[in-house]
Amino acid sequence: MSPLAVFVRTLMKSSAIFLGATVIFLHPQLEWRSGAQQSEVRAGQGGREGTIDALISALNDSDAGVRKQVIRTLAQMNSARAVPALMAAVKDADPDTRAIVVSALGELSDARALPALREALKDESATVRLRAASALGELGDRSAVDALISAAKDKSPDVRKRVLNALGELGDDRALDTLMQALKDEDAAVRRSAAAAIAEISGGDDHHYRPRPNPRPHPRPNPNPNPNPNPNPNPVVR
Repeated sequence: MSPLAVFVRTLMKSSAIFLGATVIFLHPQLEWRSGAQQSEVRAGQGGREGTIDALISALNDSDAGVRKQVIRTLAQMNSARAVPALMAAVKDADPDTRAIVVSALGELSDARALPALREALKDESATVRLRAASALGELGDRSAVDALISAAKDKSPDVRKRVLNALGELGDDRALDTLMQALKDEDAAVRRSAAAAIAEISGGDDHHYRPRPNPRPHPRPNPNPNPNPNPNPNPVVR
């Protein structure tokens, strides 16, 4: 590098250092404020993340009541980071806790929960199966249709009713055969749910119908435009 280039580069660096020092001298709080604001943002983010981590760890608490409250809190905080841990909690030993977990996953509306919710449709607890069906309906993902169709024959009429409601919410034509079969269910409430679900799925067809005016209007809309039946403008009166 030539001596001239070295001199120019040194001069530019010196000018930049001088300019920065001048700004800090004139505004001594500028650098401190910027650093403090960044620290505050990091502290706020870290505080929430730390809270979520603590709650996730508490999902393993030995007391079922604590686990239930932790699940409710995570749902209220709308934490997507908690979804994998809640999915694992679907296998909790306490059926009431499993039911609360399933409801929480439905509230969070995270598609990652679909496998856990589909599996929950086979839970030994009717309450868990019922809430799993409701959660799948809330998620609105049609990939759950096949699992819900299989659950439409659940031994519990309350579960069957919720399953049919969920199928109606998803609005998938694949469920129509199952819903028509459910019209013959021994439980009247299930039959009503089947009819309502069919209306939800099939009712949309009316929106595709657009009545048109007569596509072939008469070439002479008024074949006799003269209201006077006598074409002679000067009739002879006798």
